[in-house]
Amino acid sequence: MSEPSILFFEVNERQGVFHRRAFLMGGLAGAGLLALGGRLAQLQLVEAQRYQKLSAGNQFNYRLMPPPRGLILDRNGVPLASNRPNFRLMITKDKGMDVEAALDDLSKLVPIDGSRRARLIKDIARAPRKAPVAIMEDMSWEEFSRVNIRAPELPGVTADMGEVRVYPFGGAFAHVIGYVAKVSDRDLTAAEKDPTQDQDLLHHPGFRIGKQGVEKAFDIDLRGRAGATKAEVDSLGRVVRLDPEGDIRPTPGKEIRLTLDADIQNRALEVMGEESGAIVLMDCRNGDILCMVSAPSFDANRFVKGLSGPEYKALSEYERKPLLDKSMTGTFPPGSTFKPTVGLAALTAGIDPEVRINCGGSWYYGGRTWRCWEPRGHGSQNLHDAIKNSCDVYFYQTSLKIGPDAIANAARAVGFGQLFDIGIPGQKKGNVPDRAWKKRAFKKNPANQIWFPGETPSYAIGQGALTVNALQLAVMTARLANGKKALTPRLIKSVGGVEQPSGAAVPDLPFSAEHLAYVRGAMAAVANDVRGTAYRQSQLGLGDVQMAGKTGTAQVRSYDGVANRKGYATTWRLRDHNLFVAFAPYDDPRYAVSVIIEHGGLGGAVAGAPRAREVMRVALLKDPEIRARIEKPMPLPDVPPEEVIEGAAPEDPIVSAPPPAAQQEPQE
Repeated sequence: MSEPSILFFEVNERQGVFHRRAFLMGGLAGAGLLALGGRLAQLQLVEAQRYQKLSAGNQFNYRLMPPPRGLILDRNGVPLASNRPNFRLMITKDKGMDVEAALDDLSKLVPIDGSRRARLIKDIARAPRKAPVAIMEDMSWEEFSRVNIRAPELPGVTADMGEVRVYPFGGAFAHVIGYVAKVSDRDLTAAEKDPTQDQDLLHHPGFRIGKQGVEKAFDIDLRGRAGATKAEVDSLGRVVRLDPEGDIRPTPGKEIRLTLDADIQNRALEVMGEESGAIVLMDCRNGDILCMVSAPSFDANRFVKGLSGPEYKALSEYERKPLLDKSMTGTFPPGSTFKPTVGLAALTAGIDPEVRINCGGSWYYGGRTWRCWEPRGHGSQNLHDAIKNSCDVYFYQTSLKIGPDAIANAARAVGFGQLFDIGIPGQKKGNVPDRAWKKRAFKKNPANQIWFPGETPSYAIGQGALTVNALQLAVMTARLANGKKALTPRLIKSVGGVEQPSGAAVPDLPFSAEHLAYVRGAMAAVANDVRGTAYRQSQLGLGDVQMAGKTGTAQVRSYDGVANRKGYATTWRLRDHNLFVAFAPYDDPRYAVSVIIEHGGLGGAVAGAPRAREVMRVALLKDPEIRARIEKPMPLPDVPPEEVIEGAAPEDPIVSAPPPAAQQEPQE
């Protein structure tokens, strides 16, 4: 009988299948165990620190800490904008929070009136979840203590100490430095497209950004870098305790040092009183701005807290415009302070300064009578006398000889019609008219595109379409005083300890030294010749230190048929502008000043010159070299030894025998 080989074949096949399946399952199990072991090794060895941090993140939380804003200092290190402690009360919006009840509890501890309550309810409703909302700032110590004692009973409420911006000098630097304020919706919208902005910091209730002046121009530098405070939280995210050792310290903002001098700036605002206008003082050697005041001013500290509607309305509607920076943004006709520039233009054009023109008080030209400010006339005048006496008739006739383009070229060379890079926004360059400007300005009216001869006389005395600002007037005066360099003004001295370029690193003026000296000599006569237009108001009283200057009056309306131009019986807005520019010492120029008194009345010596003198005195007395010169005793005059001096003390007495006694006559 044959063997059943098929049975052996089936057994072997089944055993083979079994072994293959066993190996496959074993391999899969081994691979799974290997993967599991590898993953465990990765979690415990490679990513242990990461998961440790995630675990700690459930236990600890970091709260954003705004950085201290950088200081703004004057040239001598006096703080112009700093920070002070601020006790503030905040509430954090959470799920299921009863805002009305929370505010009811807080109103028992701190004052919350109806209008503020309504505003807070809106702010809390708009705030993201877990984002703190400021309930109150600048709390007193008693209010701060009451809230902290009741803190366990007030879920979501925290009272802490932050910092708030403070301006020690109030309004003296308000226009230059500006102010900080809360981040508005417009600011947030603009920052969304800027990857350099810290979005979390912008949403922090205690954070402020610059809104004007230096605070706005250098906002990023002043901000610094945010830090964080470490706090242990429960499962609901509520703070259990703080962990100061884990805090991340913020980086303070950069320090900004200005060229301004606090003493001079404060004195300038003081002498302005209730007047409206501007004062700018520059160093004639390097272009540093030592003073830039606009008056009336406002208290920048009020803007940090936030103005009420009525307060802002009162400031914006006041006719003297305290919110307008009149030193850079306000433009005015320069009046007769423009005449030294016209004098330079005449000398450059080849006009002989000794040629005389007779001033009889008026001059007929072009079908009208052009009047001089002196109704009786100045008589025979050369260029020196015309600047000293501010003779209008001389400049009327001289301007027709040189034309408007020559005047415009000289005006731009001394700084008019320009914007200067001083680091802050807000400048208006004014207008320096010439024939090309006339074509641009009246391109829709071809009949007026030509420059009419009758426009030139007004241009020569600083009227017509010509407008300038106080900064440009100071630059003009500083360039004339320097006598060589076309100085540019500098306001920012250093940023974060890095010195900024000097205003003296500029080309030379396009005028000859002789012409500049001639004009300076005429300006010295304005202030020091007894017949000069500002003699009495320009005496510094500082020994042999003398000031050179130029007065100016700019009309704001026509005076045809008006009996009284002096303005005593005229409303404020219809009075003339009053201007004065000066530099000192005349023999060694150090400082140049410009003063604009808006609607200050007739004659630059009335309002502008006395204020320029007081500001200049402070600058000169603070200068060590000038002060040493002032305090140096004046030399005694040489007197011949034999000359008898009336009122001199007698020589020492000489001891000698008494004279013989006189015989007495017998009495009756």
